[in-house]
Amino acid sequence: MYVSLRQVPPAPEAGSSGSVSASSAPPPRRVAPVVVTLGFVSLLTDISSESVAAILPLYLTVGLGVSTLAYGFIDALYQGVSALVRIAGGWSADRSGHPKWVALTGYALSCVARVGFLLATGVGAIAAVVAADRVGKGIRSAPRDAIISAATAPQHTAYAFGVHRSLDTVGAVIGPVLAFAILWWIPDGYLTVMMVSLGFALLGVVLLGLFVEDRPASAGTASPAAVRPARPRGPGPRWRDLAAPGMVRLLVVAGVLGLLSVGDGFVYLALLERGGFAAHWFPLLYVGTSVTYLLLALPLGRIADRYGRARTMVLGHVALLAAYVAAAAPLAPALGTVVALALLGLFYAATDGVLAAIAGRVVTPALRASGIASAQTVVALARMAASAGFGLLWFWVGPGAALLLVAAALAVVVVPALVVLAPLDRAEAAR
Repeated sequence: MYVSLRQVPPAPEAGSSGSVSASSAPPPRRVAPVVVTLGFVSLLTDISSESVAAILPLYLTVGLGVSTLAYGFIDALYQGVSALVRIAGGWSADRSGHPKWVALTGYALSCVARVGFLLATGVGAIAAVVAADRVGKGIRSAPRDAIISAATAPQHTAYAFGVHRSLDTVGAVIGPVLAFAILWWIPDGYLTVMMVSLGFALLGVVLLGLFVEDRPASAGTASPAAVRPARPRGPGPRWRDLAAPGMVRLLVVAGVLGLLSVGDGFVYLALLERGGFAAHWFPLLYVGTSVTYLLLALPLGRIADRYGRARTMVLGHVALLAAYVAAAAPLAPALGTVVALALLGLFYAATDGVLAAIAGRVVTPALRASGIASAQTVVALARMAASAGFGLLWFWVGPGAALLLVAAALAVVVVPALVVLAPLDRAEAAR
């Protein structure tokens, strides 16, 4: 993958109290070295987590024979438990001024959860391990994204997140392929998948601990201290400062859209139910989505920086809407599968890193991690509710009708969401 380090003139960071002379500051890099390093940390961690996630829906519904209601509960945990601690992780990073160590705590907890996967055999035990893993993800996400945002020049924020998410997605591609290869080689080799997953999780923790700076210099500044959020000496970040109009708009829209974003596992199970491929190919569905994401994350990050991050994020949900239709419509099974996976990848490329890029810019640097955490928490909670509700909807009306109902609801809210978030893009363009 090509990572551009082309240099461009510096620009002041919005909301920063630091003052840096454009004539004395070196031109900023599009991608700071710490962003790439964090990308490789996420790559290793995603190999670990996605190798397990790729087999979990099939393992639960086919291997253990649980209902879609039970799977919906576990998927809700997978989607939403991280939300319970995500804001705490962001606040701890802002309050302590040491985002690296807060993030490391989260990565380490998820690593410990991998040991739990080796021991869990029942649905309840697996649910508990999934919850522990997601708590670790909740702790680490906002501090890590805050490091990325702080180390990147403002005009390249979405692009930098695109680079990070691309490396992250390489892991998301390798993980399911690895799980598929293991199960192909060792039928019922779920324990082997878990052991390999633990090894990659350990490597990610070591890489973060040894090679990531706690508070790296911001790109394009002569004095890193000028833009680093200093450790608060007073009462620390105030929650009411997050209630800025732009942040409220973002949280409301992200929450509504999140309520209409069901878990990918449901889409994959719907595709499996339509036929067109054998069950042992199931882990590779994650690969199809991740490859598309990998191909599109960088160009969509650049598009978002240039034409509007909020607009890009909302329009990304049109791709999600189309993915639901493709999974439910009477297309040829193979065609419907390919189209649905590609659209899911497009959706994530337009929304995942872009949401963090928006949230990191609508708050002051001192509240960056908390702002990102708040946005991610709202989305995670909304998706948690969506997964639980969709399991019930699937049970009542079947997968096809359930997906079409959610797609119709998305179609209704996209235009109002564009209108509500338009001021964020105009404000960013005016800076």
